[in-house]
Amino acid sequence: LSTKEVVDGHLSLLEKSSFVIKTIKKSVRKRRPYPPFTTSTLQQEASKRLGFTSKRTMVLAQQLYEGIALGTDGTVGLITYMRTDSANIAEAAQKEAQTYIHKRFGDKFTPKNPPIYHTKTKGAQEAHEAVRPTSVNRTPDKIKEFLGRDQLRLYQLIWNRFLASQMEDAIYETMTIDVEGKNQNDYLFRSSGSKNLFLGFLILYEDTKD
Repeated sequence: LSTKEVVDGHLSLLEKSSFVIKTIKKSVRKRRPYPPFTTSTLQQEASKRLGFTSKRTMVLAQQLYEGIALGTDGTVGLITYMRTDSANIAEAAQKEAQTYIHKRFGDKFTPKNPPIYHTKTKGAQEAHEAVRPTSVNRTPDKIKEFLGRDQLRLYQLIWNRFLASQMEDAIYETMTIDVEGKNQNDYLFRSSGSKNLFLGFLILYEDTKD
């Protein structure tokens, strides 16, 4: 289909073609949660979603890591170390997340076996953890009065991404329809679509498209 003339020739044939649905295929697919943030994915998502430069993201993350004064609780470090290429999560943090998910969202959103994410970066320091809140029980709403606007936005992003990473898969029903057109040529058109059957982790977090 290199020129308009070629396309127009096919269109004139298609206008006179007879069409029949050849196949309809339905299936169910699962969509896994996104892994918790590493340094690079945090910078990428903060740029796309919040409009932060990499430098701005790291300055704010450093502040959250070093600690914020939370009234009578004193100064508390809100996130784990933000310079990491590991997707590991401590077992205690996973258990805390599972308890929170079960309490807030219910059984359906709580996987029987918490997801395990493997670091894809060659030579990654597996002893480190991913970037996550030090406690999911310190929800953004609970501590927002102690945070600046951009601190809160970044903390919310890290909190949501981590908790969603520990949730159940989303489930979709997909449908693919092949339609055949016949004239002096045989044409085949394909239409695909999907609908969500169960939100799973998407109830809390969806990645931002470029």
